[in-house]
Amino acid sequence: MIVPFPLTGLRPAALQQRPRNVMKVILHTGAHRCATTSFQEYVRQNAHTLGQQGIGFWGPYRTRNGLFHGIQPGPAPVSGRNLVQRARGRLQIRMAGCQANGVQQLLVSEENMIGAVRQNLRLGDLYGGVGERMARYAQAFGDVVTDVALSIRSLDSYWTSALAFAVARGHKMPTATSLDRLVRSPRSWRDVITDIAAAMPDVRLQVLPFETFGTRPEAALTVLTGIKAPRSHARVRLNASLCLQDLRANLPSAAAAQLPQGAGRWRPFDNAQTAYLREAYADDMMWLAGGADGLAVLAKDPEKQAAGLNPSRIELTRGRPDDKQRRMAGSG
Repeated sequence: MIVPFPLTGLRPAALQQRPRNVMKVILHTGAHRCATTSFQEYVRQNAHTLGQQGIGFWGPYRTRNGLFHGIQPGPAPVSGRNLVQRARGRLQIRMAGCQANGVQQLLVSEENMIGAVRQNLRLGDLYGGVGERMARYAQAFGDVVTDVALSIRSLDSYWTSALAFAVARGHKMPTATSLDRLVRSPRSWRDVITDIAAAMPDVRLQVLPFETFGTRPEAALTVLTGIKAPRSHARVRLNASLCLQDLRANLPSAAAAQLPQGAGRWRPFDNAQTAYLREAYADDMMWLAGGADGLAVLAKDPEKQAAGLNPSRIELTRGRPDDKQRRMAGSG
């Protein structure tokens, strides 16, 4: 059993004692349908500028080209080789190369680290195996990982976006039973966060709400790295959910006939189901805002300055100033 590290607002001792010349490794785990692909494209387009600031980047073009092969269990040729050990060695070599090239912070962005959307839909569950998966990545990377970032969004919009994405790629249309199973699933983002924190207890886990950072990748990068992120290519939008009219155009006639009439966003959940999912997300956000039991940190908008203990005084624009001599009625 993995016991979570009790964070109390301070970084774990293992991170506080880390030598300053050791490269910082940040794992950005998505989630899916939270503008992760757009964020990756933004970082990729600004790779040269970020490299001058000591920021390295590994995205899906690298991670899905054999870099992570062997970390997760799966079919493999019988060769007598320890694939997990080879994966760890491969990562160590690549990370050593990055550090030799002057990289001070290595950002690894790969949403498939925590699972797959189609598995969530098939099981009616929200990243049920994320704890075991992230424990394997923790073993592969070793103790160099300092931060893990997770993007989340309201559950009603997450499942709606996931369904639209899946249906457009041939997944069968959801039934009333399958929709209700998604709504009644006992897992929420709080469970996902708790599982990741248990699998990687010695790292700082930051949670980035989609509603704050989804359309602002530069703000997300600032939160993750602490640098003043460039604004170039910050408004690129990739893999957006198809609207109803585009879904109909991309589906076979039999499947398209099951979609509601009209235009705009597809809303598969009824009002009661939507309210139930939003309430669950509100509970998760309240838990995060209250400290998340010391397991995670809710990322704040870097462009919004919190009021201090003594907020600045706003001058009154109506009424008479107190120090102005008032006209008084004469006596007798």
